[in-house]
Amino acid sequence: MNDFLTLAKKRCSTRAYTMQKVEPEKLEKLLEAAHVAPTAANRQPCKILVVQTENGLSKVGKAANIYGAPLALIVCADHEKAWVRPFDRKQSCDIDASILTDHMMLQAADLGLGSVWICYFKPDVLRTEFALPDNLEPINILAVGYAAEPFSSPDRHSETRIPIQELVTHL
Repeated sequence: MNDFLTLAKKRCSTRAYTMQKVEPEKLEKLLEAAHVAPTAANRQPCKILVVQTENGLSKVGKAANIYGAPLALIVCADHEKAWVRPFDRKQSCDIDASILTDHMMLQAADLGLGSVWICYFKPDVLRTEFALPDNLEPINILAVGYAAEPFSSPDRHSETRIPIQELVTHL
């Protein structure tokens, strides 16, 4: 079994996919990973749209480039269910949606699937194409599938990340 840091280093953004569909049992594991993700005050203010039909993927494609992935998970925040910080009225739902997405990305890596977190999309198009109610805001799209190219090296972080001394301040 992999330890967490090994898994986190293995995960990379995949921007080319094969046509192979994600098996139902793997999709269920992705969704279970989202289901167990923590949310502020356990309000669970998220909704995931599972898109894997040709018609559905075509609709997503009107809003974003999903790189030919056979599965798109549209992660939405429900503003009516979000916890709100009382001091400045900050809603937690975008953070909660991000945590769910991260859990699914790591689960995908553990299952040998590629994924990429997409925030460059047209929310109004998704809202129209999927008839989203006003309380649901699409936060991101997670494209998932079998990578058409080799995964990035787990050792790439020493070259692609700022030094940990720049990231962390000890007080």
